[in-house]
Amino acid sequence: MQIPLFTVDAFTNRPFAGNPAAVCLLENDVDEELHQKIATEMNLSETAFIRKLYPGDDFTKSSCFGLRWFTPANEVPLCGHATLASAAVLFHTQKNTNSVLTFMTLSGELKARQEGDHIVLDLPLYLTYPQVLEEVEDLIKAAVGNMIVQDLRYSPDTKKLLVRLSDTYERSVLEELQVSAQHFLSAEKTGKVKGLILTLKGKSSGKQKSYDFYSRYFAPWYGVLEDPVTGSAQAVLSSYWSEHLGKKEMLAFQCSHRGGELKISLHNDGRVDIAGQTAVVLKGNLTF
Repeated sequence: MQIPLFTVDAFTNRPFAGNPAAVCLLENDVDEELHQKIATEMNLSETAFIRKLYPGDDFTKSSCFGLRWFTPANEVPLCGHATLASAAVLFHTQKNTNSVLTFMTLSGELKARQEGDHIVLDLPLYLTYPQVLEEVEDLIKAAVGNMIVQDLRYSPDTKKLLVRLSDTYERSVLEELQVSAQHFLSAEKTGKVKGLILTLKGKSSGKQKSYDFYSRYFAPWYGVLEDPVTGSAQAVLSSYWSEHLGKKEMLAFQCSHRGGELKISLHNDGRVDIAGQTAVVLKGNLTF
């Protein structure tokens, strides 16, 4: 069997930056366990599987497809960067002729459209709620040591914990923070946290491009110690920072080693547009 395979760097306009995702085009249904075997083989934070919904569908002409995402360890309900990568494969390598693509996923219908040199994802917006420090104190200490935490929120829909560091810190502090995410597994005792977001308010700077907020994201519970750029985490961050900054249009930067930029626009219907650029770095076939 041969399955067309692509590697796409998402939320960047250059190769070897942003967040890499593997994308597989499935002409036909494959054995259920094969999805996980392929994702484990790819060993990227996410491997996406685009599948035709009906026998007559065509990757160049159809506008609606099934989409699933797998980490090296398990399937996940939402992955923004692998959705961006999937849309890039259809738009840029398959030359899909539609202006909007719809993906049927575990998180419902997700849409992607081209807008200039960006691809815009229409994603759910996830609200956060105050989190009692005492419940997650060990996890916070494992993540940031004795750093000052300004706010603590939890997103029950995504099981993500949002940790806002003090506004007194600079971007460089977040970038240089040494995090041993493997320790999170033993430090998290509530059983409700499956992802940890560290975030910091942006500052205007004459030297660097100005961003509204910065973040880093860790998900060892899914076998991903640090995810370079994370659309699903930004869908949580967007609601939080929109509320605190009083803005619906924002520019965000995820401060991983690879780094990635995201353009954010909140809707009034409880959804968010997250836009990014992509670079296709590998085209080939899985053969087995």
